[in-house]
Amino acid sequence: MPSRKSKAAALDTPQSESSTFSSTLDSSAPSSARNLRRSGRNILQPSSEKDGDHEKRSGEELAGRMMGKDANGHCLREGKEQEEGVKMAIEGLARMERRLQRATKRQKKQLEEDGIPVPSVVSRFPTAPYHHKSANAEEREAKEPVLKTHSKDVEGEAEIGVDDVVKMEPAATNIIEPEDAQDAAERGAARPPAVNSSYLPLPWKGRLGYACLNTYLRNAKPPIFSSRTCRMASIVDHRHPLQFEDEPEHHLKNKPDKSKEPQDELGHKFLQELGLANARDIVKMLRWNEKYGIRFLRLSSEMFPFASHPVHGYKLAPFASEVLAEAGRVAAELGHRLTTHPGQFTQLGSPRKEVVESAIRDLEYHDELLSLLKLPEQQNRDAVMIIHMGGQFGDKAATLERFKKNYARLSQSCKNRLVLENDDVGWTVHDLLPVCEELNIPMVLDYHHHNICFDPAHLREGTLDISDPKLQERIANTWKRKGIKQKMHYSEPCDGAVTPRDRRKHRPRVMTLPPCPPDMDLMIEAKDKEQAVFELMRTFKLPGFEKINDMVPYDRDDENRPAPPVKAPKKKKGGKRKRVTDEEAAEPEEVDTAADDVKDAPEGPKEVPEEERAMGGPFNRVYWPLGCEEWLKPKKREVKKGKVPEEVEDEGEFDG
Repeated sequence: MPSRKSKAAALDTPQSESSTFSSTLDSSAPSSARNLRRSGRNILQPSSEKDGDHEKRSGEELAGRMMGKDANGHCLREGKEQEEGVKMAIEGLARMERRLQRATKRQKKQLEEDGIPVPSVVSRFPTAPYHHKSANAEEREAKEPVLKTHSKDVEGEAEIGVDDVVKMEPAATNIIEPEDAQDAAERGAARPPAVNSSYLPLPWKGRLGYACLNTYLRNAKPPIFSSRTCRMASIVDHRHPLQFEDEPEHHLKNKPDKSKEPQDELGHKFLQELGLANARDIVKMLRWNEKYGIRFLRLSSEMFPFASHPVHGYKLAPFASEVLAEAGRVAAELGHRLTTHPGQFTQLGSPRKEVVESAIRDLEYHDELLSLLKLPEQQNRDAVMIIHMGGQFGDKAATLERFKKNYARLSQSCKNRLVLENDDVGWTVHDLLPVCEELNIPMVLDYHHHNICFDPAHLREGTLDISDPKLQERIANTWKRKGIKQKMHYSEPCDGAVTPRDRRKHRPRVMTLPPCPPDMDLMIEAKDKEQAVFELMRTFKLPGFEKINDMVPYDRDDENRPAPPVKAPKKKKGGKRKRVTDEEAAEPEEVDTAADDVKDAPEGPKEVPEEERAMGGPFNRVYWPLGCEEWLKPKKREVKKGKVPEEVEDEGEFDG
């Protein structure tokens, strides 16, 4: 390990000089370390150096620094310290390079979505013409390292992990100018107006549902939700036994002891306990939904973390069989529908073998999860798993052929559950419907996605054209052929969103119902989850709306409250203490119980039975108005030095 003095010397180099890493490289460094990319150097330079100061440095000085010498020819470091400095510098550059590549990829994607042509490689000088890749450059990029990713189904998010593989984009430094962004917004706003149907599916007889998370239960104490997860580092750490193995784990007092020998079974046990805690909470969510008229739920794909991972993956049976069977028994008793939606990296049409293998493992995991619920025959058929076609990879026809080939590799149980959904990037209803009819796969119609990505040769934006009876009949037949109850997805873009990128974001709540059959199973995909369903129920007076009442901000009457602290009586200051004789001390005190005022006695702890905990209390106070999400948790007391607390200030107890 380098000494503290050597680390300080490495960090003491000015930023303009550290951009060349000249003070840390010597002749023994590998060629890949000496031939650094310009993008990595640029990102380390302060704004003052981007004016051209770094270009004034002479070639001799630059060569000297690459050899580990300063401008006067003196050696900066020798031996081990120099080698450690080289490693630190290379690691820092690699992190900078990856961040730049991800930012470039996002900018490139936004430019493509807004219709702005993007060259393959752009010069770092704004006035220079575009440069094209040479054959050697393309060959070199093909051998570049790849960035691994692991999909997470938390409403469209992804986390860096070690599962699927995504090719890194070549670095570029083109930046979207404000004028270009304004241009894209104006073009988005000038698109042809949407043409919507005036039909409302009333009186409503279908099932409304939400995805994965219940906001009211998630904020209970203790929380109730089925998507507890962890980082990869937590699995590795929990392979080590606890400091005190006979005591329960504590994040500070009893953590895994890394000095002890690691055991793989302990890491698996940690994951399995997380999954069992998630699965147990399904029963509570189902009973809560039943009380308020919600009979459709999408189970979280993160219920059993890393279950489909190539290294840390595991089977759910037998350790989770009993818990999942209990959840399925309650769902069958109440007549609720349960489905899943694997993440966006589950792509059977990918040209990369690693991605396809990961997708098949993920689908097998979801199939096992649904099968272990042991649902009745019809509910088991209705327990589907929805995926997107994914990327187009430059050739839609070739992607479809790969999908068909890889679909044939799935087990029959997976094929029975698999459903395709139109997306908001490149796969329209008219792209997927022929494939679904050919392979006997049901198709989920997502109205929000259709309004962003549709085929203008057949349909216009809005719900009028997509609700054409002939088209709807074709979609419905893909479900009827397999005896599965049809379902649809509905969400709306946020207010003021005009570009395709902005319009993909879901609105916290939806304002209307789509023109679907009145007995449809409709999944509401919105940020506010069950509250978005409540909003529809209250707006259109759907069955059960009369049960739902507004919450009391920061207060719940369906949770156990601790006993209030008993304050000791204050002692009077000053005065003489009365001397007590032995006779007086021996006599018991006379207590006048008749004088006690029961109303003044402190309130004892509130005991709520477990089956009633977090169920809304006697008045069903479970609805929080739009934008009042803070009502779910008690407001934290904010006190600043020299200022009156905000809560007291608002109550007008203090003036000025």
